[in-house]
Amino acid sequence: MPNTNRLAKETSPYLLQHAHNPVDWYPWGEEALDKARAEDKPILVSIGYSACHWCHVMERESFENEETARFMNEHFVNIKIDREERPDLDHIYMEAVQAISGSGGWPLNVFLTPQGKPFYGGTYFPPRPVHNRSSWIEVLSALSRAYREKREEIEGQAESLTRHIAASNAFGSRKPGEPDPANGKGRAADGPFLPDTLRCIFENLMKTADKRLGGFGHAPKFPQTFSIRWLLHHYYFTGDEAALQQACLSLDKMILGGIYDQLGGGFARYSTDEEWLVPHFEKMLYDNALLLAVLADAYQLTGKELYKETIGHSMAFIRRELSSQTTGEEGAFYAALDADSEGREGKYYVWEKGEIDAILGEDSDLFCSFYGVSPGGNWEGLNILTRPGGATGLNALSDRDRHRLELARDRLLEHRSRRVRPALDDKILLGWNALMNIACSKAYAALGNEEYRELAILNMDFCWRRLKGKGLNYFCHGYKAGQGKYPAFLDDYAYLISALLHLQEITGDPGYLIKANEIMMYVLDHFSEASTGFFYFTHEAQNDLILRKVEVYDGAIPSGNATMAFNLAYMAVLFDKPEWGDRCKRMATALERMVTEYPGSFGVWATLYQALTYLIPEVVITGRTLEDIRKEFLRQMIPYRVFQSATQKNTQFPLLLDKPSGDTPLIFLCKNYSCQPPVNEVDKLVRLLRDVQNFSGKIVQ
Repeated sequence: MPNTNRLAKETSPYLLQHAHNPVDWYPWGEEALDKARAEDKPILVSIGYSACHWCHVMERESFENEETARFMNEHFVNIKIDREERPDLDHIYMEAVQAISGSGGWPLNVFLTPQGKPFYGGTYFPPRPVHNRSSWIEVLSALSRAYREKREEIEGQAESLTRHIAASNAFGSRKPGEPDPANGKGRAADGPFLPDTLRCIFENLMKTADKRLGGFGHAPKFPQTFSIRWLLHHYYFTGDEAALQQACLSLDKMILGGIYDQLGGGFARYSTDEEWLVPHFEKMLYDNALLLAVLADAYQLTGKELYKETIGHSMAFIRRELSSQTTGEEGAFYAALDADSEGREGKYYVWEKGEIDAILGEDSDLFCSFYGVSPGGNWEGLNILTRPGGATGLNALSDRDRHRLELARDRLLEHRSRRVRPALDDKILLGWNALMNIACSKAYAALGNEEYRELAILNMDFCWRRLKGKGLNYFCHGYKAGQGKYPAFLDDYAYLISALLHLQEITGDPGYLIKANEIMMYVLDHFSEASTGFFYFTHEAQNDLILRKVEVYDGAIPSGNATMAFNLAYMAVLFDKPEWGDRCKRMATALERMVTEYPGSFGVWATLYQALTYLIPEVVITGRTLEDIRKEFLRQMIPYRVFQSATQKNTQFPLLLDKPSGDTPLIFLCKNYSCQPPVNEVDKLVRLLRDVQNFSGKIVQ
């Protein structure tokens, strides 16, 4: 057995972690698939990602075991996949495993016929039987024997699972006005965009809300930023205090808990308990991008200092630990930080009290009291830093003690930086970079920090320079070691369009709109599902999958289809394309029952329902010196609006036609390009919005 397998030629940090396994791993591709067909062997596909704790555990226990590896090599063609590089494959085979077992996760281990069709799968398998659960070698032995002796059953199971995955695309086959097969009811073509629908969404969402500890559901608890954002906007439109209370409770509990890095900033992926104390310590770029975006909304709405502080703290973490400083790649964002260091999850982040005492000396008591540090610890004898005093704890301190606390935090952060760091997954993913770009724009809008706008511009320049290609690789999904890899997926394009729209809002640069329109036309041409108006996850020319999927759920990241629907609605106004707005409504209407009944799984769609219910106003600011008034406008919490600004006359865009541009900035509020008389103060504009959007909630100044 050579010292390395075929994964040594890959660039993914996750695949490279397995390059020295005795398992004869292949990357996904024709070489492995041809071998399986030629030798008539079943395929084992094992999917994970570099920051995944249980992926590391299974590797140590099974994939590094020589005897286990020999059996795998003899009886299977073994393929390793980084789910972040190939989310298309992950989606397909995750759905198969969920159909088999009722649950999913990573590592994802799925067994395929030589034609790539799944017939069995699961997640983590232990090296020895435990709690009535078969060991990995028992599973391998049973499936190898079944493949030889019960081939017909295996083939039948594979066909059945493949049909199940294909059938999941039929959710959107109902046309507006046609009966919903689940309830036999139809809906007018204008869709379900009524306050009554939003009240129903609110009631169903609040049924799952943890009103004591924040968040939704039980442990493990994920941030569910889409639901929090929906509640913030619901409060804006209706004034319902329960919505604001649940949204802020959820954010506060996360910020004050162990899921938030109290020293370095940034959020871990989720909490393993209901109290947000013990995180799964991996830090993902997309989680932090989405949380920063919703914190910007929350700060605009409430003015709460805790949210401003957390935005600044977390943006500093992103710049320090997840941003590229390499020449030519400045402004790019890396994918993730591992949960483990030195073979232990969370070791980098936790503390013994004696260690803190030794570092801080006389300031230790103050620090330990504020951050809940005790001799016995709060997790496995160690301390995860939290803020048990709550959001107001800092206010109870004198100015001198606040300064001491800040210095103590800096000293511990510097000390922590000398520990063995968690591994960095330094691949650069287009979609996740676009989400972080949006977060930078929203953070700039809320706080006015010029560094955030500059970072968004720098990042977009990188994406356009390094990830843009041609043909099937019009944009690449990922970038590592100087090369772009894999054709971009729907999510990549959807988030990139949205990032460009946000960038034009904070800069006034129409070039970003031209780029957004170029990408929109490409997606319409190559990703559209003709019968429903939805979009496939993959390009029509990509041919290494058993089928093309249409993804609509809002999971850890926004649904590409939901984001595209928002983009269509926004750009329909910018480019006078009413058919795009109609398509957006058709997409949303087709999902009415699922969005209404299960808003926690369709949070971005539910947010789109708000926009379409309260209507989307059009705002234009013109004037040769408009920067200050634009910044003032951007600070406002106005959930949905199409916004353009111009320092000189512009006839390229319908909203800017016939708008004067003089020395005094003017603000126009329009609907369907029909504008009210201009005003020159933002607070006057905000008051006008009540009549245009027809809501009864809060006007936030």
